Amino acid sequence: MIKKLIVIVCFFVAMPTWAQDNTASPYSYYGLGEVKFNGTQDAKSMGGLSIVGDSIQLALMNPASFSKLKLTTFAVGGTNSSTNFKTQSEKEKAQRTSFDYLAVGLPFGKFGAAFGLKPYTAVGYKNESTFTDETGNKFQRSQGNGFINKVFLGGSYQITKKISLGAEIMYHFGDITNDYTETLLSPDPTQYISRKRDFSKVNGFASNFGMLYQTNINSKLTLHSSITYSPESRLSTNNSRNISTVAYAGNGAELIYDNEEIDVIDKDLIIPSKVSFGAGIGKNKSWLIGTEITLTENKKLVNRFEDQANVSYENSTRIALGGYYVPKYDSFSSYFERIIYRAGFKYENIGLVINNQSIKDYGINIGFGLPLGFSKVDLGFELGKRGTTSANLIEENYFNLSIGLNLGARWFEKRKID
Repeated sequence: MIKKLIVIVCFFVAMPTWAQDNTASPYSYYGLGEVKFNGTQDAKSMGGLSIVGDSIQLALMNPASFSKLKLTTFAVGGTNSSTNFKTQSEKEKAQRTSFDYLAVGLPFGKFGAAFGLKPYTAVGYKNESTFTDETGNKFQRSQGNGFINKVFLGGSYQITKKISLGAEIMYHFGDITNDYTETLLSPDPTQYISRKRDFSKVNGFASNFGMLYQTNINSKLTLHSSITYSPESRLSTNNSRNISTVAYAGNGAELIYDNEEIDVIDKDLIIPSKVSFGAGIGKNKSWLIGTEITLTENKKLVNRFEDQANVSYENSTRIALGGYYVPKYDSFSSYFERIIYRAGFKYENIGLVINNQSIKDYGINIGFGLPLGFSKVDLGFELGKRGTTSANLIEENYFNLSIGLNLGARWFEKRKID
């Protein structure tokens, strides 16, 4: 047990550095950044479906699931993303490896608890172009990086065999940097670069509430349903802006001239309220199929600094459809019959409107749960598209490979000596 605790502590210390720069999407510039998936890899492989609790699998999207745990559970996951970007005239590629979650679940009879670390949003983009104004031809680059992480602590109680209620509190924190630079190309080329750098330090609390309900339809089939609700909350920001002229020495060292700090307003950023409803039917330890819809009040989002004339926000909708199948969970003769086979589909209007175009995200998923005693390795594959090439925008075609590790152990049972 001590060795496992040491491993968990080491992961908590190391993971915040992995959580940085885990997106390459140009759409991460807006609002709070690209909102990351809130669940574990098994839920992602079903299109984001999370309507049931599990006795040995930690589910993170609905805190009511914590009371279903029968084993102390340690879960960690990450994703490797390969993305092709294209406009009507250009194409680019990017690859990122990102941290998805790190969590511990603890069972106490009808009560369950969990705590951990997850990324909430990520910022990571780079856009380059040339243009001409009254001073000549110029090269411009805008880029940004940073993240908002969240530490969470939640608890759940199983009121009856059919109903579980849960709640969690989350503390958000992180830094985001945005750079905008211009270089004169002609008529008189210069090595000096004009740079505007915006920096935001973000922190604040939020909460989430959930309920799980299940009942037998007949001797074989079970009805599952879930509700989660996250009320609107606010993040405090400490904003700063720096205007400077930059040059680079032969050894790559940055030389700064005409450095000026500009006063900017520290504004509160809104984490919009969100509600999810899900339902499905299945046979215990054999199969499940279900759907879930999530509604988010993204219309209340604002940018960290000045608003963009061509950008607005709208309420978003996310729909997940998916399920799993286990040929024979207790098979002794075939390992492949004990594998959990998953598949799903997602559709999301992410709530961002640019040049009068609503940005949408589509994806299909497949995945496999590979049992290892009380533990499990989850593999997931996702193929999707975000954005459009219309209205001078960027289309992202992405492929994600996700890996999750779920370790289960009996930590709090009294040993019996015959």
